[in-house]
Amino acid sequence: MAEYSELLVRASYFLVAVLFIVGLKRMSSPVTARGGILWAGVGMLIATLVTFAWPGMSNYPLIIVAIAIGGIIAWVSGKRVPMTGMPQMVALYNGMGGGSAGAIGAVVLLGGGHDTIHMTLAILGGLIGTVSFSGSLIAFTKLQGWADRQYIFPGQQLFNALVFIATVAAGAYLFVDLTPTNIAIFFGLAFAVGILMTLPIGGADMPVVISLYNALTGLAVAFEGFVLQNEAMIIAGTVVGAAGTLLTQLMARAMNRSLGNVLFSGFGATGGGAALEGEMKPIDAADAAVMMAYADKVIIVPGYGMAVAQAQHKVWELTRQLLDRGVKVKFAIHPVAGRMPGHMNVLLAEAGVPYDLIYDLDEINAEFKTADVSLVIGANDVVNPVAKTDPSSPIYGMPVLDAEESHNVIVIKRGQGRGFAGIDNALFLADNTRMLYGDGQVMAGELLQQVKQL
Repeated sequence: MAEYSELLVRASYFLVAVLFIVGLKRMSSPVTARGGILWAGVGMLIATLVTFAWPGMSNYPLIIVAIAIGGIIAWVSGKRVPMTGMPQMVALYNGMGGGSAGAIGAVVLLGGGHDTIHMTLAILGGLIGTVSFSGSLIAFTKLQGWADRQYIFPGQQLFNALVFIATVAAGAYLFVDLTPTNIAIFFGLAFAVGILMTLPIGGADMPVVISLYNALTGLAVAFEGFVLQNEAMIIAGTVVGAAGTLLTQLMARAMNRSLGNVLFSGFGATGGGAALEGEMKPIDAADAAVMMAYADKVIIVPGYGMAVAQAQHKVWELTRQLLDRGVKVKFAIHPVAGRMPGHMNVLLAEAGVPYDLIYDLDEINAEFKTADVSLVIGANDVVNPVAKTDPSSPIYGMPVLDAEESHNVIVIKRGQGRGFAGIDNALFLADNTRMLYGDGQVMAGELLQQVKQL
């Protein structure tokens, strides 16, 4: 009977692997992404249920209670979190995965009696998972605004390196003396590594950091899957690790930074850069509407501020009015707009914006020169020209959208505050830029009404 149960579980894990891979493939396109999430979700449900049939399983009441508590928390928080809070939610949930992998490693080590290979994998999985756990928590607090975006002190990198070396040494010493005290020291040091590694990284780099920790969590889960001889964990962890690694590379490339530069240079710090001269010039909604309604081409650049204001639906209504008037309208999306890859795409898709109107940075940048108006809604750092001109700026070298090359630029913004990187924006002071102050949704609504009256 036990043999049949094990065969059923392993066969189900193979089906789960197929569902994970198909789901991930479907997530590569906005058109099929929703279905891909459902496919992968079904795979995870199957993996969870069939694990109860694994021979030798016990403690069913504790497992069921844990699943119920976790499921309820995830359901409630997932329903309540706004789209603006999605980056920090991803960071938090990813950290929980890393923490789970670290906990498995700790339990395995406390059980003792393992050969060298299994101990090595348990230690590596415990180290990587714990670093991902604590690092993701710090990333969450920064994105949530509960902590400053950057902490730097003299000799920080050397101190961090020494703590990491001590952690590796503590892990190696477990092969000599595997006691609960030594295990606790090892995991305590690993927890500190994640915190220390994330503290000096500025807010502008948080998307890259989250992608990195996502990859680390997958790797840790895969290692612990080998220890437990659980194919579902191995496959899921490997898929997440590979996808997270590719995403991290893409994000770092989008920021024009190497991963080492992101982790160790303090890039993304608040402040810095040369002082800017000039003043912001306001415009009212009526004049802005005239400029857009009688334009040949309008490029709309959405950002985090649009997400905060939940203005995407009004923006799409405005777009339809312009299209009806014969205006060519396109949306320009920066890879890190909204502080998370795909954030703006999801918001626009939610409002019903067709995918063929949405263009990424490489596709749209050459068209700004031919645009009569660029409408910037809540975007800041991703349209800041100093990234191309000021070597002293924290965002220097980061590819940005060339909105300043448009004939006219209209910026919808609540006030004169700075962006997430904490620096002034030269675009707002340019001669061809006008500031439409106010809430993104309210101003988009006013533009819509003004265009309708023309």
